[in-house]
Parts: sequence; structure tokens; C-alpha cells
Amino acid sequence: MSFFTSLSGLKAAQTDLNVISNNVANTNSTGFKKSRALFGDLFTASPTQATSSIAGQGVRLNGITQQFTQGTMQPTDKTLDLAIAGDGFFAVKSQPPGDALTFSRNGAFTVNDDREVVDTIGSKAQLLPVDANGVATSTNAADMFDFVIPEFDPLDPAALLTNIAINNEGVVSATFSNGNQMNIGALAMASFSALESLRPMGDAHWQSTGDSGPPQINQAGSGPLGQVRSGYLELANVDITEELVSLIAAQRNFQANAQAIETSSTLTQTIMNLQI
Repeated sequence: MSFFTSLSGLKAAQTDLNVISNNVANTNSTGFKKSRALFGDLFTASPTQATSSIAGQGVRLNGITQQFTQGTMQPTDKTLDLAIAGDGFFAVKSQPPGDALTFSRNGAFTVNDDREVVDTIGSKAQLLPVDANGVATSTNAADMFDFVIPEFDPLDPAALLTNIAINNEGVVSATFSNGNQMNIGALAMASFSALESLRPMGDAHWQSTGDSGPPQINQAGSGPLGQVRSGYLELANVDITEELVSLIAAQRNFQANAQAIETSSTLTQTIMNLQI
């Protein structure tokens, strides 16, 4: 029995090493959120057995949870580099025909050939309609639209775009060569009742699940969404010193369980030799 108990510990230590290694590997990944492996003990006994005389039977993996703590903000001085100071996510939509709605903390946006503002995997940033004061007029996901950089003033085609600015509430304003200024929309942000239940998609993107609850769409500055910081990127929330300490502990656990298996094997061989 000790062999299988130690084997479960060996597998648990290997899982822990995998999780920690993934955290360390993504230290430089924009918007990455670290994970942690959670374990529980195994104990079985019949209703008539006295549990005071029974040892546990090892360990099992209860789950791998994501840690959605705030990452450090790094200044870039680029308008379309966006970071979130809070718990919100950017709502982005994949290119047709998929049009899948996902949620991201990776705010490294650029402009493609169609003047669409896209993230690192080509998904399009979404905006909410706003009034003249920059207040969202709808928080319905069906009213979101693609963030497209205008080339000229809609009221004066001869006036070209000169500047794009994004304030802390995520309101995107465009300035044209004739001096006119207009609000294009507000960045669509999402929050969830259970962040840890979001499904990771890679590249700091997540999908909602039944356990996470539906996305609650609004503009930045509302509730737990936080504020948008233009000209910044959020770094991974990985503390490399903490991870290296955890790595050493996981390695020691692996070695201890391997030694226990070796000891169990040696004792079994000794008993077999005695019987012969």
C-alpha cells in the first residue's frame, strides 16, 4: 500500500512542477495570470472500521486554479497599448466566420489593413456606443461594434485624422485636422461573478463558462471593472522569487516520494528473500 501512496505523491509533485514551470515560462507574457495546483488527501474506511488505526492512502489533485491578481504596469507610451487597473477584461471578437467573443487582459492592440484595432491573435476590440459626454448609452452585448480607426471626419471628408486618445473610462476620442473632435465609443469591458471558473484559451484570453456566469458588459470605471490605462501594458503577475521557492519545494516533494517508493521496493524484496 505504501508503494501506491507514494506513487500518488509522486504524480502530485509532478503536477505541481508542471504548474510552476508554466508560471515561470510565462514571466514575460503580457496579461498572463499564474496558476496554483490544489491538492487533497485520500482517506477510505468502511463504516465499521476504527479510523484511528487507518493511515491515509495518498493525495489527489483537487484542481488547478488561476490567480487573477493585478500585474505590474509597464509604460510604453503607445496609445493603443492598454492595461486594466482592476478586475475587468477587454471584450474582443475573433475574425469571421468564427466571430467568437472572448475576454482578454492582453492590451497590446494594433491596427490592421482594414483599420480595425486588433490584439496579438487578430481578435477585434469591441466598443460600446456613447453620448457626447462619453457615457455608454447601452451595456447590451448585442450593441457592441468593432473598434475601427476613422480615416477622416465623417462630417468633413477633407479633414484627416490627426490623433486618437483613450481616457481612463475607456472612451475613444478622435481629433481631425479641422479641429473637430468626436467620441467613437467606449471600450467594452466585462466582469464575472467567478473569475476562477473562466476557461483559459491561451494568449491571456478566456471564455465564459456556466460556472463563471455570463459576462457583465459595461465601460471602464463601473463597478469592479477598474480603469483603462493608455500607454501601459500589464505584465504577468508572476513573482519569480516566489515561484523558484515553490519549485524547490516541489522538487523536494518529488525526491521524497521517489525515495519512499525505492524504500518500499527494497523492503518488499527483502521479505521475498526471507520467504525463499
